[in-house]
Amino acid sequence: MVSKPLLISDCDEVLLHMVVPFRDWVDEAHDIDFSLDSHDFSKALKYRADGKFVEPPKIWELLGGFFDSAMDRQPPITGAISAVQAISGLADIAILTNLQDHRAEARADQLKSAGIDAPIFTNQGPKGDALARIMAEYQPSVAVFVDDMAGHHESVGTVHPEVWRLHMVGEPLMARHFPPAPHAHARIDDWAAAHGWIEDKLVSGAGAPEIELETA
Repeated sequence: MVSKPLLISDCDEVLLHMVVPFRDWVDEAHDIDFSLDSHDFSKALKYRADGKFVEPPKIWELLGGFFDSAMDRQPPITGAISAVQAISGLADIAILTNLQDHRAEARADQLKSAGIDAPIFTNQGPKGDALARIMAEYQPSVAVFVDDMAGHHESVGTVHPEVWRLHMVGEPLMARHFPPAPHAHARIDDWAAAHGWIEDKLVSGAGAPEIELETA
């Protein structure tokens, strides 16, 4: 059997908005102000009552509560659903999302409701090892990885440098706080432009070139 191309995509801030719905949820449900002036979550959340920062363990607890009770508040990133649907005509689609494993079914249902019916691979931490397992399962002719976090591009590039890596931050309020990931081959935050870039790489059949990092 001839192997197909493969698109491996993150979900939050790539396919679905997350930070803005989370901000609105903690405001309404927990009387917490969430400033989008930075990508640093440890300095972004404050209790409205006393102005104190929400400590990291509580932030993780809140994120878990959001994903358990409010995932239906996450709207699609503009153009994401139609682009992935179109790409599915020429490539396999896999979703690699940093969620606890027990939330995989809810994520699958969430994306299916939005219009993307694809296997969900959950992960915690850097995504390189998880991507390696996906690559071993699919054995694709060529692969493209899309994610909003620079560290995941570095991790993926370490284990599978031939995978094309697209840095996308689909939330405009957050995009300005993230410089282009040095270990990604391109930075595109808009699906109208990203669609063509991804299809070009998948159709070409050629693996990604090594990235020459700038040195001081």
